[in-house]
This record gives sequence, structure tokens and C-alpha cells, in this order.
Amino acid sequence: MTAGRPAPREPGEQEQTLVVIGARGDLTARLLLPGLGGLVAASGLTDLLLVGSDRGQWSDEEWRALVARAFADGDASGPAVDTVVRNARYVAADATDDDGLHRLLACRKGRLTLYFALPPAVTVEACRALARTGLPPGTRLVLEKPFGTDAAGATALNELLHRLVPEDHVHRVDHFLGMSTVLNLLGVRFANRVFEPLLTAEHVEAVDIVFDETLGLEGRAGFYDVTGALRDMIQSHLLQVLALVAMLPPSTLDQLDVRDAKAQVLRATRVWDDRPGRFSRRARYTAGTVDGRALPSYADEAGIDPARGTETLAEVVFAVDTWRWAGVPFRVRSGKAIGAPRQEVTYWFKAPQHVPRGLLGEAVGNRLRIGLGPRRLQLEININGPGDPSTVSPVTLDTSFGTGDLLEYGEVLRGVLEDEQPLSVRDDMSVESWRIVEPVLDAWREARVPLDEYRAGSAGPRGWEDLVARRNGEGTAPV
Repeated sequence: MTAGRPAPREPGEQEQTLVVIGARGDLTARLLLPGLGGLVAASGLTDLLLVGSDRGQWSDEEWRALVARAFADGDASGPAVDTVVRNARYVAADATDDDGLHRLLACRKGRLTLYFALPPAVTVEACRALARTGLPPGTRLVLEKPFGTDAAGATALNELLHRLVPEDHVHRVDHFLGMSTVLNLLGVRFANRVFEPLLTAEHVEAVDIVFDETLGLEGRAGFYDVTGALRDMIQSHLLQVLALVAMLPPSTLDQLDVRDAKAQVLRATRVWDDRPGRFSRRARYTAGTVDGRALPSYADEAGIDPARGTETLAEVVFAVDTWRWAGVPFRVRSGKAIGAPRQEVTYWFKAPQHVPRGLLGEAVGNRLRIGLGPRRLQLEININGPGDPSTVSPVTLDTSFGTGDLLEYGEVLRGVLEDEQPLSVRDDMSVESWRIVEPVLDAWREARVPLDEYRAGSAGPRGWEDLVARRNGEGTAPV
């Protein structure tokens, strides 16, 4: 299932103002604006006023030049794109200051959307200031993850947001949920009778959700060193993927049905056996080479405080305590600077109930692999090979997904501007995600789990090789 192209809008359908707070940051130029450009081109959003705001002084022309470059980076062109660029404005303002907010809010036309492309702590301060100044009716608030720093912090942030706008006007965005490859989980699971009845504890031995990447810090030391792999990837992105992987079939893909199904999974999720010291691992990379590029040790990267002990690779085994998944381990992993990265969901099936005596050959465990980065679906089965018909051998049925019409942030922004929220994280889900990982964070803080090391460009720590090898094809790995 890939996201469909939005229908073009009629001119004058509804004026909207999108204010990007943190307009001069990396997120805006690299991800947000290219995604918006594709959405504008596909939807004909000529009545969108795009306002950039940041603390630094900038002219309208400088902001328009940045917008035009970013739209071009997203291959967006056409009359609607030209109109949005031409009408774009820049307002210098401190979003935590009452006077700055008054200037910013005064420039709106039509319905207002505030996108906080800011560090989480600054976003909280901006929301506190908005609680003093007030907001126009119908305003939408869009926040980047992480949402708080723990369950209590997420609860407090939700209460602050609800003082500003109703919950259905809050979008806690997760661009992972806008990836066409992630959305394909829904199509593979719910549009194929050959798969969905088998995706239960009766037939599945284990589930892997892995997002290893070759990238290192890429200049994000200020954010990453106080966050780490567990908070940055598992707590937010990959637990949302787990919810899609394990949820019951919803009646519709409407926001209420999808979000209720995901929330049910998160409420049922906990660390395996309630033993975070046994069922979590952490590590950080040392100096090495990835794709021909030399990387220094994480501890030697600019802006890093080695004493923090921040992990660049995290792995946790979770249980989902529902009838459908009781007893099935969900192994969730994400790491940076990995030489041969995997980005996929893998369902490991149990061995056949009985293989007739006399059937010979090499049989491997069946696997269904759905790519999260690669647009690929693979089903590994055993068949009779050439020659002796009593001998079986493994084969892989392989196909690819098509690309989505929009970039990830284009899908996210389409949901925001059209008041659709299946790709947004609801308030209760933001709290549950922290509740799930807090026992792991406590175990790491108390040094009950060692901080291992692995060479940049390797598959991970040497002590983890057996588990990685079993995952990569040498049989299943029961917990």
C-alpha cells in the first residue's frame, strides 16, 4: 500500500498559513521544505502562505531563495510552487517571547498551522509563551519528536498543549510513518489472506524490527549526545512501527480506527520477562571505515561528551501481551555506522509441524521480510529443487514496492493540512512509548547493562555476532 497522490485543490478553496518556527535550521531545509514542495505541486496549494521565522534577521528574499532551492531539491515545480515561493514571507521573532509571538501571529491569513522545527526544550518554552498570548481558533500545532523525556514529561507536555488547542488539532509528527515502505506494512498484512492469518503466535516464532544505518553523527552531536539510539529511534520511530506490525486489522484506515489499534498494542507492550538488564543491549562505535569513509570514534566526535556514555546502537526484546502475540519476542534494534545495514521487519515462522521421513535436503526457516528502507518484500520458502524430487532447497520470492508520490514529510504535511491524523502520534501513545522504555533507561543508568563497543563499518559488537548471524539466515533465534 502506497500513499495516493492528493487531489488538486481549486483556487481559493481555503486560505491557510503555515508558519515554520526554526526556519533557518537543518530540518527545515533538508527535509521539511522539500516534502512541502512536492505536496504543493501535487495538491495545487496556491492559497498557502508560507511564513518562516527564527531569531536571526533575514529578508523575505533570502527566505524565498531558501524555499525555492529546497522545493527544487524535492523535484517540485509548476505554477502552484511558483506562487507559494513568490508569496513566502520571513518574520524575525523569538518564539519564546510574547512580543515576538504577537508579530508572528499577526501575519496569518486564514487558518493557522504552527510547525515547531525546534529542539524539544525550546518548543516547550514556546508553548508556554503561547499559553500567555493565546491562539486564533482552529490553530494546529505540529511538534517533532521526542515528545518529552519520560512518561511524566510527556504527560505534562500533553497537558500544556491541551490548554492551547484540542487534541485533534495537535500533530506529533513521526516522519517514519510517512515513509511509503512503512505504509506498505498495512497493505501486505491486511490485503493478503495468504499472510494475515499466519501472523500470530501460533505460527510466528519471533519478529525482528531493525533499522541499522551507515550514517554517523552527520553534524547532529548537540542533539544526539543527550538522546542516543534508544530514545532517538526505538522509543519513537520503531515502537510506532511495532504497533503497525502487531496491531489487529482496523475496520478502516480512518484516523480513529488506526490510532486505536496502534494504542492497544503499545498498552500491551513491555520489556521481555520484565528484565531490562537481561533483554537490552547498548554499544557505541569506535574509529573505522564505512563505505570508504573514515569515521572517528564516537567519543572523539566534535561536540561529544564521552562521560555521558551515549549509545549509538541499542537493542531491546519486547513482549506484546495480547492473545495474538503472547509468547512471541519482538526484537527491536537500531544502530549507526553499521557496515552492512539492515532496515526491515522480519517475521520468523516456526518449523513445520511435521516433515515426512525421506524428504531430504537443506530446509531453512520460512521468513517474511518487509523492507523499511529498501523498497522490497521477500518470502523465503523451501521447494523441491532440480534433480532428485525428494530433495528440497531454499528459494526467495522477491518483489519491490513502488515509490510513494510524496516524500515522507510531504505525507506528514498533507495529513496536517487536510486534518487527517493516522500518521500522527496521539497523546496517550506518546506517554506509552516512554513507559515502555523507561525500565531500560533505568537499567542503563544503574550500569546493569554494559556499554559495549564496535568498530565503525562492522556489524556490531563481537559479543553480539551469534545473534546477528542467526538473524541473517542461519536459523531462528528463540529468546
